[in-house]
Amino acid sequence: MDKFPELASLGLADLNKSVGTDKIPKDIATVIRNHGGGHWNHSFFWKVMTAPSDTNGASTELKAAIDSAFGSSDEMKTKFNAAAASRFGSGWAWLGVKADGSLGVTSTPNQDNPLQTVADDQMIPVLALDVWEHAYYLKYQNRRPEYISAFWNVVNWEQVNANFKDAKAGNVPSV
Repeated sequence: MDKFPELASLGLADLNKSVGTDKIPKDIATVIRNHGGGHWNHSFFWKVMTAPSDTNGASTELKAAIDSAFGSSDEMKTKFNAAAASRFGSGWAWLGVKADGSLGVTSTPNQDNPLQTVADDQMIPVLALDVWEHAYYLKYQNRRPEYISAFWNVVNWEQVNANFKDAKAGNVPSV
């Protein structure tokens, strides 16, 4: 960052939101995208998991938003699972709040995330799943759908509820 002092004051979320814009100089853009994205994604991911059965589920507000956007929690999970399973190679599945305030599901390749302008679907994340092989290969080998299904047993809904509240207010959840 010594060569780019103008970036030193940006926090991790703002760096990610700047990926794909003129704020990031071209000669450091790939480094910021990969390392800044990877750091934010993983830090976020660890917070949305907890011990199995150590959670109370979606809040009333989040459940209403899920029902409005997807029809039911089961349908949201189906769309989220499909985004995770269909991501070719390495990447992430996301549930997030879109600019219009509704919930959406998307996936991103590699270390990209929906905060970045390079994402197909920009949104503020409230839940993420790492679908890089390093996340599941030791236990699940090439059985990604089994890993995705098991993920729902460890979702930290209290954190997801807090992330949703932040995102609805236009704030990126802290990592």
